[in-house]
Amino acid sequence: MMRTVTLGSTGITVPKNAFGALPIQRIDKDAAAAILRKAYDEGVRFFDTARAYSDSEEKIGYALSDVRDEIYIASKTMAKTAEGFWKDLETTLTNLKTDHVDILQFHNPPFCPKPGDESGLYDAALEAKAQGKIRHIGITNHRINVAKEAIESGLYETLQFPFSYLATDEEKELPKLCAEKNMGFIAMKGLSGGLLTNAKACYAFMCEYDNVLPIWGVQRMEELEQFLACGKEEPELTEDLRHVIQVDRDMLSGSFCRGCGYCLPCPAGIEIPNAARMYLMVRRAPVEAYTTPEWKEKMKKIENCIGCNHCKNHCPYGLDTPNLLKENLEDYKRFF
Repeated sequence: MMRTVTLGSTGITVPKNAFGALPIQRIDKDAAAAILRKAYDEGVRFFDTARAYSDSEEKIGYALSDVRDEIYIASKTMAKTAEGFWKDLETTLTNLKTDHVDILQFHNPPFCPKPGDESGLYDAALEAKAQGKIRHIGITNHRINVAKEAIESGLYETLQFPFSYLATDEEKELPKLCAEKNMGFIAMKGLSGGLLTNAKACYAFMCEYDNVLPIWGVQRMEELEQFLACGKEEPELTEDLRHVIQVDRDMLSGSFCRGCGYCLPCPAGIEIPNAARMYLMVRRAPVEAYTTPEWKEKMKKIENCIGCNHCKNHCPYGLDTPNLLKENLEDYKRFF
């Protein structure tokens, strides 16, 4: 029987496999619908999307509106004002072809929205909840100080945070803190932006945390099938898998780009989320995929950096992104 997770006080209980719908914005509507429907048919009941994921919400509405009452949908708003919140929420409901969102999350705000603050965001969410347009209020973040403040505030029913076997000891405390507050923990970036490639190792790690719901970012059917297989026949954290995890930790822990994309847009047109971690990409995937003429041109754009520091100032991990880009470009040149 597939393991289930209950998201704290929400009472939402779903299989431990959940669907992260960011990647489906990169494929066409029918291809996305086929993957979403396969996930539903195989027992996935939790789907996470966002207003910021271009047409991801629309694709979920297109594929799953006829089974809306059998699934849970979480979405997000990056609004900075109450007015923007209401605009986003109405667009989200229209896109999803529904009258409510099960969890509406504030999308990586640099602060923790609270009742009565200048933004008016939390008050708007409370009103939307009173109207039945959202069932639960959540928050997502990449900053551990904001995440901890959200947990301690008692204002949120769920926290979504990057969580994989590359997590630091401090980050591994977050699920425990959420459990103490009866708060749901949703794990994003379980594959660390695509740098982790062993599905069994990733899944086995998540199973060490009973209250963690991983949302796997899925773009291809074969990716979905890997996690469905793990859900049906749960992998044990064997010595072999522990070795895989340790090797990855040795290589990847520390100051590396997670590919979250909050550095964008770049005035110089640099594709920062991949360019800033190209050193790792060319070593963890077939090198041919990243040494094409197209990628050579993309990497060359790093030379056009204007030093505005937009990327550095918006990195939730505090990385020196401009310097990281330059280092990756120099490494990349070795392949030509």
